[in-house]
Amino acid sequence: MFRIDDAGRLIRRFAGETLCVEAWGENALRVRAVQYGCELEGRDGALLEKPEGKAEITIGGETASICNGRIRAEITRGGKLIFYNQKGDVLLEEFARNRRDVTSEDCSALEIEGREFKGLRGGDYKLTARFESDRNEKLFGMGQYQQDCLDVKGCTLELAHRNSQASVPFVISSKGYGFLWNNPAIGEVTFGKNMTVWKAHATKGLDYWITSGDTPAQIHEAYMKATGLPPMMPEYGMGFWQCKLRYLTQDELLHVAREYKRRNLPIDVIVVDFFHWPLQGDWKFDLEYWPDPEAMIRELDEMGIALMVSVWPTVDRLSENFQPMWDRGLLVHSERGVKTTMEFLGNCTFFDATNPESREYVWQTAKRNYYDKGVKLFWLDEAEPEYSVYDFDNYRYFLGSNLQVGNLYPVMYAKGFYDGMRAEGNEKIVNLLRCAWAGSARYGALVWSGDIASSFGSFRNQLAAGLNMGMAGIPWWTTDIGGFHGGNPNDPAFRELFARWFAWGCFCPVMRLHGDREPHDRPPMSDHGGGMCVSGADNEVWSYGEEVYEICKKYMALRESLRPYIRAQMEHTHETGAPVMRPMFYDFPQDKNCWEIETQYMFGPDYLVAPVMQSGVSEMDVYLPEGKWLNIDTNEILEGGRWVTVPAPLDIIPVMKRL
Repeated sequence: MFRIDDAGRLIRRFAGETLCVEAWGENALRVRAVQYGCELEGRDGALLEKPEGKAEITIGGETASICNGRIRAEITRGGKLIFYNQKGDVLLEEFARNRRDVTSEDCSALEIEGREFKGLRGGDYKLTARFESDRNEKLFGMGQYQQDCLDVKGCTLELAHRNSQASVPFVISSKGYGFLWNNPAIGEVTFGKNMTVWKAHATKGLDYWITSGDTPAQIHEAYMKATGLPPMMPEYGMGFWQCKLRYLTQDELLHVAREYKRRNLPIDVIVVDFFHWPLQGDWKFDLEYWPDPEAMIRELDEMGIALMVSVWPTVDRLSENFQPMWDRGLLVHSERGVKTTMEFLGNCTFFDATNPESREYVWQTAKRNYYDKGVKLFWLDEAEPEYSVYDFDNYRYFLGSNLQVGNLYPVMYAKGFYDGMRAEGNEKIVNLLRCAWAGSARYGALVWSGDIASSFGSFRNQLAAGLNMGMAGIPWWTTDIGGFHGGNPNDPAFRELFARWFAWGCFCPVMRLHGDREPHDRPPMSDHGGGMCVSGADNEVWSYGEEVYEICKKYMALRESLRPYIRAQMEHTHETGAPVMRPMFYDFPQDKNCWEIETQYMFGPDYLVAPVMQSGVSEMDVYLPEGKWLNIDTNEILEGGRWVTVPAPLDIIPVMKRL
């Protein structure tokens, strides 16, 4: 039943299942299981190549155990897996109720297996993995979902990407373990009161990775080293980024850039958004509206402003690249119906980012039309990708069906541009994406939270999203300051929201202004090319009235003053993967209160931030852990270990510096 193979892995074969448990990095184990002749080897999902290491394996008749540093796994007679820390405490165990565990209290006539494979027509399996639930456990991570839950215990989460939803299936437990569901299949997870259930709708096998650590920081660093550390953030990532939906012409964008400089406002990046191209999939400037990109980029460079350019994965049927890509099999295929995956100002099909030939084709086109002209920063939009109809079973990639591998798409999208830029000699690479999966960080992915609403409720959701993205291994994260959908710059209520959001943006990993403001009083300029798409109202820092403008200037200046600190945090992230913004318990794991708090966070180890996420607020209750803290606005020194009430008028976001 049990054996140790030549690679030093613990193997169990029983009733058609092959189970493999092996050391994978320090204090970590990888678990895989397949049925009836399927191969264990193949894709490693989010995991990097296996690190050096040797586990201690003990086989005792019908049971076995494997130990690697702080973590040990036991396999019972009935095949159930139980994981322990170095103290012997149970971290996680499979939920199994069967007659085979005759010595276990779980011996049962229910016949429920911890690992359940149900065969599907065509050879794949519907997979269910069940684990016991600890009702007192808290769970953090899992990526970005539009909800205000920081602790995801009790949540059911779709394991699939959508606009503003990024499924990154790594979770950190308050019990001292981290768990990666290393399977890119479409599925779902329920962190229930009675059990935790992971499901993959179509897959070849089970694959997960688990690590144990004494602190959340230890657990997180082990995970980041297993899936890949991010490159160092370029210098322009430390400052302020200006964007709106959308600058229609080269002259309009340059006018805005010049105005920032005329007003002596710090700005590092300005953005050319979508439909600056003739057709989707051309991946080039529409020269009718952007007549001299090289001259524009030279002028921006002289002003010290980097240009970011939007790239979409959509290829219009009328694009010059559609037919050659279709002929070579470089586009996503539909299993049924027409070969259209997205309808937006044209009938489009996504390029297949899982196909290395397709990635190379798109990069070479972007290199010729953008990079070689001086663009070194890309906005890789629609990275989920955003299907017009989310029938995941209707789309097929180079690597397999969408159901089986769909969550890999944003990783491969980022990889295509990362590999291309590395080949050109770049080392500090960051590109903005609207989605990510586990392992995206190693390809320079900066993720933003998608096309969200402009409301205080949405604002609250973004705090949970950003913190959980960091805990899930995506440390570079940002939002559209003010939200994306709606918001009139002349509306006093929206000005309040915008001011609060802008102040919070100062304490996000990247400070980026964007949005589709109302009213849309500028109709399309033409019926073709870059003139087909509307533009929102003005969205510059001076667009919101004098009071808000002064607040924006305050926090832009503060961001500049924090540049050395932010640079140091980015270096630490590059070396360890540590999230720049993180929940309170990350820095104060011994403080029980810090595991409960979901409305404030740490920006690096020194700054405690409590964003104002409600209208009409003039003061805030803030929890300070043990120690001394400086209120950066009032210069008051406060004793920690207690809640304090601090002023929070419109021009103040409560921020306490650790002394």
